Formats: sequence, structure tokens, C-alpha cells
Amino acid sequence: MTTQLCPSTAHAPRECDNATLLARMADGDQSAWRRLIDEYDGLVRSVAASFRLQTADVHDVAQTTWLRLLQNVRAIRDPERLAGWLAVTARRESLAVLRRSSRVRLRSTVDETPDAAADPARDVVDREEARDLWAAVAQLSPRQQCLLVALFRDELDSYDDVAAKCAMPIGSIGPTRARALARLRSRLADHGLGPAGS
Repeated sequence: MTTQLCPSTAHAPRECDNATLLARMADGDQSAWRRLIDEYDGLVRSVAASFRLQTADVHDVAQTTWLRLLQNVRAIRDPERLAGWLAVTARRESLAVLRRSSRVRLRSTVDETPDAAADPARDVVDREEARDLWAAVAQLSPRQQCLLVALFRDELDSYDDVAAKCAMPIGSIGPTRARALARLRSRLADHGLGPAGS
């Protein structure tokens, strides 16, 4: 990775490497998070696109890959190999998407009764809404993103698992979830997605 310039507390900028950016990101520094995304999001999306996923699935893979980094930011052993870590993670997430979609296709082929209510246009709208939803989730703080993914997307057995995954006390889960959902609801309402008061 090329060395990046970080905002300095003095009058001149200082250089940032991956280790510095990851450490700052772990401490909740949003600018470090944005710098890493600016640097590597193209790589993550190109890995997903290489699996010939649909655009919405590429977006989902990218979002999940960044959330995996957030969840594991303190466990990265070699920050200067972050590009490789992100590529491997994006590859795994892409394969998971393919596995899920192949299971859906398999179920649909063994179902002898066609779904009369199936609506291709509705499917497109659902995918667009899912993409918009994850775009709104990406605007939340890293801590809130981690919590929402752990609660609603990952298969975790208990709040103990959620607390461990997101590095937060169990007592913080409820209040953090409430704030995250309220903020997410507001962002979606701003974009005309869902009722503002729901």
C-alpha cells in the first residue's frame, strides 16, 4: 500500500501506514475507516465481481467484507498484508453468496408447484431496497454496524456471542441497538424508504 497522509495534530500532515490506520479505526476514528475504504474498496469489489455476482450481491459482499474487518480489526497480525486479508475475505463472502443462491435455485427446481405470485419486477425492487438498506447501514458508526450485522445477519447463539463479536458489554447491546435502529430508520426515511414514524 502506498503511504497515506494523516491529519496531524501539528501544522503539517504526518504519514499513515496500515498499522496506524487500523489502530485508529479500532479506536473509532471514522477518518481512518474512510481512508481504508477509499484505498481498498475497489479491490474488494473487483474480487466479488470476478465471481460474476449480480451488482446487488457485489455490494453485499463488499459491505460484509468491511464489517468483517471491523469485527476483526484488533486481530490483524500483519497490517501491511491487509490487501490480501481483504481479498481472501471477499472471496469467502462471494462463495457464501454463491452457495446461498445455489440452494435457492435447487429449492426452486424441486418445487413442482410454480409460484403464481412470483413477480420479477418485485424481485428487482427488493434487491434495490436491500442495496439501499446496506448503504444506509454503512453510514452508521462501526460499532453500530457490527452490532446490527451480528444481531440480524450472523448466526450467533446468544448475547454473549454478540458481545464478544462486537467487543462491547452485554448491557450496552440493547441501548446501542435502539440508537442504531433509530438512526437507520431516520436515514431510510430521508431517502423515502419506509415510513418515517415506523
